[in-house]
Amino acid sequence: MMSVGVSKLGRTELVFVEPGVIINGAYYRDILLKKQLLSTIRWISGDIFIFQQDNAPAHRARDTVEFLKRETPAFIGLDLWPPNSPDLNPVDYKVWATMEQRLYQRKIHDIDELREQLTATWHNLEQSIIDSAFDQWRKRLTACVKAKGGHFEHQL
Repeated sequence: MMSVGVSKLGRTELVFVEPGVIINGAYYRDILLKKQLLSTIRWISGDIFIFQQDNAPAHRARDTVEFLKRETPAFIGLDLWPPNSPDLNPVDYKVWATMEQRLYQRKIHDIDELREQLTATWHNLEQSIIDSAFDQWRKRLTACVKAKGGHFEHQL
């Protein structure tokens, strides 16, 4: 598994989670957020950013949510985000799809090669792809509201 932060101002490095690691609220909060992602996000954007994540169990852990409310300038909490919403997450609906398309063009033989190819593909991913994902975000949010939280991609 891997994690990443993206914005129109830039992006973090890919953060890989070693196989076998259990990603619970404490690991996500103390290792991924505190030690890796948030410091880079702040370096990229200062203290002006909106923090959005999906509703994976580690993301919605009580201590994690309280930490993000305290430590991020604008956090989109669980009460404002649909529970199953990959079609609203810019990384899910655009960035990973583009990465997968590029990775599938070559045969990968083992996990080490996969990590190398993911890193190379990430470094070569144009910022315009991320920007395009964010340009779609408001339209997707509006469509989700119109669909009352139901499926809406057919309306885009």
